[in-house]
Amino acid sequence: MRTRATIVTAALLLAALTACSSSSAPDDSATAANDSGTPVAEPTVSVPAAHEGDDLKAAVAVYTASYFAGDADTAYSMLSTRCAKKIAKSSYTAVVKQASADYGEDHAVGDVQAEVSGTMGRATYEVTGLPKFDQKSQPWALEGEAWKYDAC
Repeated sequence: MRTRATIVTAALLLAALTACSSSSAPDDSATAANDSGTPVAEPTVSVPAAHEGDDLKAAVAVYTASYFAGDADTAYSMLSTRCAKKIAKSSYTAVVKQASADYGEDHAVGDVQAEVSGTMGRATYEVTGLPKFDQKSQPWALEGEAWKYDAC
């Protein structure tokens, strides 16, 4: 049950991070009037481009949590199209179930760093308690609105 809660929490974090918005609170200069008494327009706020590093970091967290929890359906759904074509779901399920049995489910990611360039991303992170699973420049691909694991 705790694993499901962790996965759901990570998924909610991913959803929250992908729903970027800017603050609409006006500052004093936006509501001031110019010399003729006409209100001055609010300044344009620059919002970061969608799918930058934060949502890749969240995807890494969800993927890793589902992998070690033995949640093969979630983990497999996070494979890139290219990887899913190379790995049969039944084979992947066996690997994920074995990883969960061998290492347990409580292995969060830490010190996650993400580099994004267009639809390609690289993630570097540590797997708590399992340094042999730490990753450096792990490839990820943006497919549609979601980051997908692309290290196959």
